[in-house]
Amino acid sequence: MKYIEQFREGMRISDIYLCKTRQLAVTKNGKEYASVILQDKTGTIDSKIWDLSSPGIGDFEPLQYVHVDGDVTVFQGSNQLNIKRIRQAGAGEYVEEDYLPVSSKDIKEMYQELKALIQSMRDPYLKQLSASYFIEDRDFVKRFCFHSAAKSVHHGFVGGLLEHTLSVMKLCDYYTEAYPMLKRDLLLTAALFHDIGKTKELSAFPENDYTDDGQLLGHIIIGTEMAAERIKEIPGFPEKTAVELKHCILAHHGELEYGSPKKPALLEALALSFADNTDAKMETMTEILKGAGENNGWLGYSRLLETNVRKTL
Repeated sequence: MKYIEQFREGMRISDIYLCKTRQLAVTKNGKEYASVILQDKTGTIDSKIWDLSSPGIGDFEPLQYVHVDGDVTVFQGSNQLNIKRIRQAGAGEYVEEDYLPVSSKDIKEMYQELKALIQSMRDPYLKQLSASYFIEDRDFVKRFCFHSAAKSVHHGFVGGLLEHTLSVMKLCDYYTEAYPMLKRDLLLTAALFHDIGKTKELSAFPENDYTDDGQLLGHIIIGTEMAAERIKEIPGFPEKTAVELKHCILAHHGELEYGSPKKPALLEALALSFADNTDAKMETMTEILKGAGENNGWLGYSRLLETNVRKTL
């Protein structure tokens, strides 16, 4: 199988991929075409069907496996596939594991690191709260470790939510050494819970799309509610600690225009917003550079990073 990360300009592709999305659009000249996102475990590629009337264009729907013939081109610094032929693949033609993007890091090892950080906590209430979800609730742990951290922005792969959460926790743990005023257990718990709502905001793979709750509430509100629900089950949980933890979750995007209902008012909330933004931006840049393949030139403007980007030469 020719994986998407191996695509290079000029290649002729003839293989099976997962159709992530399919949308009809119209060119400036009024001709209808289809924009298709294809996926395998190494990533996704934007694809175009310019001639919908071609006899080689068969019927297919999103989230179906399709056999594709096409040519790899480059558009605005990124690979694109010009589809010549496409049809729905038969059940025996593919192995599903080849089509789910997975973290390059070992999921079991990351989970053990996350558990170790929880077990290092000294505050009995925050430690119990953290363990109640991330150690004792086996169904949740399985779902959390399999989940992505985003639909497409960053860490949009199996294990992505675990990878991002662990990275944010490790950054926060470093902050507590550099800035002793920070309350370590509060900050680590806030980092652990900051994106927990994404387990309900996004559906599981292969769909990995926004749920109704995700569209109507968003992961920040959902995550705050999930923490609050479990806090109620812990006798004697300090009200002040509960409020501070919920504030950190609510403020972790840092700015109102970035979706936070509150701006950081606590030192721990500020540190969490920096750690979350750092890991998200670094992963976003990393994924852009990986997607560029061997292209060492300027890769075009990134809306997410708000700048034109290229590799370090």
